Amino acid sequence: MRDEGAAMTKLGSVTIGRVGVLIGQSLAATDLRVAGQLIEELGYGAIWFGEGLGREAFTQASILLGATRRIAVGTGIANIFARDPVTMLNAARTLAEAWPDRFVLGMGVSHAKLVTARGHAYTKPVSAMASYLDAMEIAPAYTAVAPLSAPPIVLAGLGPRMLALAAERTSGALMFFVDAAYTTRARQIVGPDRFLGLISLVAARPTRPQARSIGDRHTRSHIEMPNYRRSLLRMGWTDQDLVDAGSDALFDAIVPWGEPERIAEKIDAQLSAGADHVALNVVSPTQDRLAKKELALIARQLLPR
Repeated sequence: MRDEGAAMTKLGSVTIGRVGVLIGQSLAATDLRVAGQLIEELGYGAIWFGEGLGREAFTQASILLGATRRIAVGTGIANIFARDPVTMLNAARTLAEAWPDRFVLGMGVSHAKLVTARGHAYTKPVSAMASYLDAMEIAPAYTAVAPLSAPPIVLAGLGPRMLALAAERTSGALMFFVDAAYTTRARQIVGPDRFLGLISLVAARPTRPQARSIGDRHTRSHIEMPNYRRSLLRMGWTDQDLVDAGSDALFDAIVPWGEPERIAEKIDAQLSAGADHVALNVVSPTQDRLAKKELALIARQLLPR
């Protein structure tokens, strides 16, 4: 059981806690509202979600913010190729003004196949992000009612250069699909004063075969993406570890699985390695439901009571 101080991780004026939840894109809007309320009631500090080719990021954020009372909501991530810098910044300001101190803008370059599927050209990630931040800094004056506090910005980062850019230009970085050893290296890159968060796949099943039966489709899809594959090789994993859905050793290092107590230990290891916040992506047998039971059991182990 955690003490109250452990739950007070903040990003600027937004309290996000030490543990949050990544929510999927396949829930109907009605179910999304109910899921957000449940996550808040369980005591998690933040709700994150991706964008990909699913629901648009800022409209999804507004659904979740409107359905809940106090929990932080963050884009994890909003794709910079999907909107221009002024639109990105002003959308974030709109949500921060409507729901003060509850919205976090997570931005990223996504992946080439998702960007080209939208009809955009995928350019060099770090250069593209740096130019995008430049454009945000010189955006025309905002003519609507400004939020009392500017929404904090974090960048999706894996490689050293993107992590360094996040530390230099924003509140910090949000990682995904990394082991605890790499979290320690990432903390060294971003420094002690910048936010370092990560999204962690979780397979809440008691044995590895059972965990892999629901987790492998997720690890396989990420291993197939060049950005994640390069990141894993950078961490020291080998090509043999990256065959199909990954080796058992890779799965054990990347995906907390087992009983809630063991999962909590793996999340604690990431926090001890240097993460300020871990968002749990608790995988389900199907994409169209929230792992309610599993999230409740894990909450008993990880969250203050």
